[in-house]
Amino acid sequence: MRSVLITGDRSGSGKTSITLAISAILAREYNVQPFKVAMDYIDPSYLTGVTGRMCRNLDSFVMNPDEISDSFTHACEGADIAVIEGVRGLYEGSESLADTGSTASIAKMLNVNVILVIDARSITRSAAAIVMGFMAFDPKVRIKGVILNQVISEKHTRKAKEAIESATGIPVIGAIPRKEEMKLTMRHLGLIPYMEGRTKDEFTEKLKAVTDIVEEHVDMDALLSLTNDVEIEKPEKTVFQEVRSPDMKIGIALDEAFNFYYNDLFDILKGLNAEPVFFSPVHDRLPEAEGYIFGGGYPELFAGELEGNSAMREAVREVSANGTPIYAECGGLIYLTEKVVLKAGWSSLNEDESYSMAGVFKGKTEMPVGRVVSYVEGVSSGGPLGKGSFKGHEFHHTDVTLDSDTRYSYLLSRGKGIKGNMDGALVNNTLASYTHLHPAASYDMISNFVRVCRNLRD
Repeated sequence: MRSVLITGDRSGSGKTSITLAISAILAREYNVQPFKVAMDYIDPSYLTGVTGRMCRNLDSFVMNPDEISDSFTHACEGADIAVIEGVRGLYEGSESLADTGSTASIAKMLNVNVILVIDARSITRSAAAIVMGFMAFDPKVRIKGVILNQVISEKHTRKAKEAIESATGIPVIGAIPRKEEMKLTMRHLGLIPYMEGRTKDEFTEKLKAVTDIVEEHVDMDALLSLTNDVEIEKPEKTVFQEVRSPDMKIGIALDEAFNFYYNDLFDILKGLNAEPVFFSPVHDRLPEAEGYIFGGGYPELFAGELEGNSAMREAVREVSANGTPIYAECGGLIYLTEKVVLKAGWSSLNEDESYSMAGVFKGKTEMPVGRVVSYVEGVSSGGPLGKGSFKGHEFHHTDVTLDSDTRYSYLLSRGKGIKGNMDGALVNNTLASYTHLHPAASYDMISNFVRVCRNLRD
């Protein structure tokens, strides 16, 4: 199967908008399977939206090579071409002296050709030096093409293109002009999620404008010629089991407030004979299920609507008290506290605003506080996800303060967590954490959750 990886020379290079548009263009003729390097939810939501196939995340800090191969080969079934979007700059990762967690590590692991997006603002010949440096830094990374971004004229494009191709032999297959239309709408955790924005006319118009600009200024035939066949052997042990008739249900909170999920989760649940049942904490009543998962998202932006659905909040509090297993990550953790306090000065607020949440845990959430972005490592001592070590990620602008007698299941050796080096607040069979887990890397914990749900039912 053909594959290509699109990466940037730095964060803000424009690779997200460009990858999104390229994927949308290719999806008109091909079955495009999108991927995103690293643990991120919002970019994958866009890639899923424009291709019609669920984007998968590949992260070499959280996942081992077999897990990456497993996710990649499973997702690519029935696809014609895989398009992988990198993270940050090509060589940025979790460490300064190794490429763990980087785009480069995935490019080498999958042996896939790379297109480098360069922010060419105010540079021409220096762009050639950037390409040469990226090529020399790790010759095992196969940079095969360059897309210039932020060019201001034909002269600018010509000089940079001539310098790069003369010095490196690498073709420049596109030059994107500096236009306001290329900027996607941002907020405090990144782009507006696709699920939230897709119903708005200005959102779809913005995506169309980005796609039109890229289609005009990137040679798609040249890009296709730079893709390469990738043969990845599926590991003997796979987390994607054959789907049989489900014998239980797991409720999944999914709406404009909660939509941060790694898409491997849904296939893994089905392979464990658990049917995902989606519901909205904003709009619905709680469905009957053997267990519930509340993913991350933006509950702080829908705090009024969440407070207004008192039947949902009461039902969640009741099923938790009855011992029904619940697993919540980040936004889900916020929802399970007693209240969220939006601080004056944030989002044009003149004074603090407080909204009632589900109240499973005694304590509150405040928004905003300092930005927390970190890989996480730790061990779980119990609860519905069981015991064992894990790796994950945390990304938030909130602070959760729980009562001093709160029990915690996670002890972190890396990351901030809820309190000190503790995360995974635990009450009854409800576990809530700032830590996001990748379901393929944490398969044993997800399967333990399903097993607990099944055993309690039986």
